[in-house]
Amino acid sequence: MIHIAPVQGHTDAAWRHFHSEIYGGDNIYYTPFIRLEKGEFRKHDLKDFLSPLNANHKLVPQVIFRNMEELKPLISGLAENGATCIDLNTGCPFPLQTAKGRGAAFVGNVEQYSQLPQLLSSFPEITFSLKMRLGFADPQEWKMILPILNDLPLQHVALHPRVAKDQYKGELRLDEFRSFLEQCSHPVIFNGEIKAPEDIASVQERFPEIKGVMTGRGVLGRPSLAAEYKNGEEFDRARRLGTMMDFHNSLFDFYSSELCGEHQVLSKMKPFWEYAESEIGRKPWKAIAKASNMAKYQSAVAMID
Repeated sequence: MIHIAPVQGHTDAAWRHFHSEIYGGDNIYYTPFIRLEKGEFRKHDLKDFLSPLNANHKLVPQVIFRNMEELKPLISGLAENGATCIDLNTGCPFPLQTAKGRGAAFVGNVEQYSQLPQLLSSFPEITFSLKMRLGFADPQEWKMILPILNDLPLQHVALHPRVAKDQYKGELRLDEFRSFLEQCSHPVIFNGEIKAPEDIASVQERFPEIKGVMTGRGVLGRPSLAAEYKNGEEFDRARRLGTMMDFHNSLFDFYSSELCGEHQVLSKMKPFWEYAESEIGRKPWKAIAKASNMAKYQSAVAMID
């Protein structure tokens, strides 16, 4: 199973809808993390989760929190809005969240972690999954919470074998992933540096016990990634770029009809290419990044061949 990880500012409802429409498959998509702001849901988070564009793919809302006081209303509110499964983000490495005890920083909060089993069991109508890193700074930090983790009612755990302080740099700690895989009582999903079909094959060969892989930045850079793997064939560059342009054009037409003014459209379309430098080439990638108006943007996109 291929799990499409959320990336803030990129994988919104429109992106997910047209990605599923163009590439097909039975991928599982996750919303960018949903959190409370001044004790309330952010309006755009709920709008994204409730969008009719979600009808063509399997979607799991993902929440980020620092304690049970934040998590409980998130679960309750999503359940009231029709959620039947929720993913718990304890893996986000970004300082803006970890400085507040959220994301990967939560792994080190044993006091709060110990309260998860009771809270999650109070929502028997909801199935849960969890996304995590090995820890915040110590790659063996997960061992402190493993007994609690194993006691949680989870469908799976998606593990990125880095710590928060690594961000997305440095080697994956695969030996530590192996240790976690052997000791975790839940199905485990591999997350990290999945950028090409051969990466999926390599991970599955090394860890045949895993129940799937998760990719976020990888599928942004190469949107055909999951389709290539599931079809059992690597697309040549012409086919990859052709389908990528179909995907881009569908998004472009949608945003052009829904948003007001070229600035808003550009703010949505330029991130489409952010992770695709190796796929489209440095020259058009740089031109797209520098484009200050729609004419320059379209000229830059036309450079892709």
